[in-house]
Amino acid sequence: MIKFCLLWLNLFADLLRFLVLGFRSKSALAAENLFLRKQLGFYKERRIRPRRSSQPTRLTLLWLSRWFNWRDALIVVRRTLVTWHRKGFRLFWRWKSEAGRRPIPVALQHLIRKMARENPTWGEERIANELLLKLGLRVSPRTVRKYQPKWPAAPPHGPRGDQRWAVFLRESRSIHCCL
Repeated sequence: MIKFCLLWLNLFADLLRFLVLGFRSKSALAAENLFLRKQLGFYKERRIRPRRSSQPTRLTLLWLSRWFNWRDALIVVRRTLVTWHRKGFRLFWRWKSEAGRRPIPVALQHLIRKMARENPTWGEERIANELLLKLGLRVSPRTVRKYQPKWPAAPPHGPRGDQRWAVFLRESRSIHCCL
């Protein structure tokens, strides 16, 4: 916990140092100097014992890089800073483009199933249109199809509920013959 507080105190000290340097006439030069000092500090630090830079230090470098053309000033950590930018960009787009659609509310799912059960002749288009007209809820027919109850193609044991045309003809011939 103490280490964490020291890291953020370091970030605050860098910010304060920058503000003091910023009152001079050329703030871009001051930011560049602080940026180069940080870079030199990393170089000296890694010669003694290599370790990763902390999050506040990374934030400081990224913030300072907005004030001047940092690509010309980089000597030691060019690849590192570009990698941080790329990682941040990847994280942003991964967050921005979440996979798949979010499901509709559970109450609406139950309503779609109830409407489909109570009105078996209605298709997904009709249910979607009814939801739009009566309740003002815009749901695509594909979404309605996703949440409709699945009707079995045929009962597991016994005849189908509907007749095929050939069965109808055969049965109607047998009825007409007997009459």
